Amino acid sequence: MTRKQREAVDALHRNAPVHPNPTLEEQRAGFAGALSRPRPGDVAVRETELGGRPALDLTPATATGRGRLLYLHGGGYVLGAPGTHTGITGQLASRARLRTTSLDYRLAPEHPFPAAVDDGLAAYRALLDEGVRPEELVLAGDSAGGGLAVATLVAARDAGLPQPAGAVVFSPWVDLTLGGQSMSTKKDADPIFTPEAIQAFATHYLAGQDPAHPLASPVFADLRGLPPLLVQAGSNELLLDDAVRLAARAAADDVDVTLRVWAQVPHVFQNHFGHLDEADEALDEAARFLSVRVGAGQETPGVWADVRTGAAPPRWTGTRDGDRLTVWQRARGPAVPVPGGAARPERRGRAAPLRSTACSSGPGGPAARRAARVRQG
Repeated sequence: MTRKQREAVDALHRNAPVHPNPTLEEQRAGFAGALSRPRPGDVAVRETELGGRPALDLTPATATGRGRLLYLHGGGYVLGAPGTHTGITGQLASRARLRTTSLDYRLAPEHPFPAAVDDGLAAYRALLDEGVRPEELVLAGDSAGGGLAVATLVAARDAGLPQPAGAVVFSPWVDLTLGGQSMSTKKDADPIFTPEAIQAFATHYLAGQDPAHPLASPVFADLRGLPPLLVQAGSNELLLDDAVRLAARAAADDVDVTLRVWAQVPHVFQNHFGHLDEADEALDEAARFLSVRVGAGQETPGVWADVRTGAAPPRWTGTRDGDRLTVWQRARGPAVPVPGGAARPERRGRAAPLRSTACSSGPGGPAARRAARVRQG
């Protein structure tokens, strides 16, 4: 993880061309051009249909045949498609060795809320109807797709469907009221968004409906009964508090959840795989989580630093830790051996402690901001 890499990614976003008053078609074309990355060479892609919607199937050559991943792309519910996300989706599929289906859910403003949630639920139901066992099914999504993944889980639970084995969300957008403190505190740090731009996406998607509706803003939903979650975010994004408050709400609702915040990287930094060390590490962590959840992976030693003490946890095993929300931040610098065969980061690269405040279990209450460890009483 080098400062030069992070600075290069930041400059790439800040120096991106800005076109005044673009049409919706121009926005979608620009988004596709800016976001698209090549998929891994070992991943085969074919067009398919799922739950009445077009989709892409991405199958890595190393797929074990066990496990299935449903991916929901980002784009503010207005932009994007499975084709714009074959890079990041293919990377996750390849690293997790999971056959993956990326859904082309309906977009606003042509199809406002709750169309995307309806499509996500229909796709999830269709996978179950195909015979995919819920314990071998996992979800993932980025940005709005991350919020949609959580909303799909809530909708599936409310419909009486069994929950999947787990879900991973990258920089999830889960509060369409834009109520997080980071919407103001991270204005200068975020190289991609302004609050006004995010509000425009929300306006398109909601079409006058309540922004606090739990399926539009699942940070306000009752999350009890959801499967284990891995939430990843960068510290340089307006939506940081969406991730933090989602994890806090999940923990308060007795959901096994892990929040990981990488310092000085932007929204959905995972899409900079191959150019940013943090992106590759985050994708590896997400793939490891998914593989363990569906039983297709092996336990892998972790090299994570506790943000309070710098000490490494004994191992990453993917086992459940249901009574607490633990936040680990990757340390700067390579791992070095310590007596007993464990690993810890070099002292000079130890992650600095993160500020924390009390965690509120109530919707809209104070969030657990980068808490090192939040235990439920």
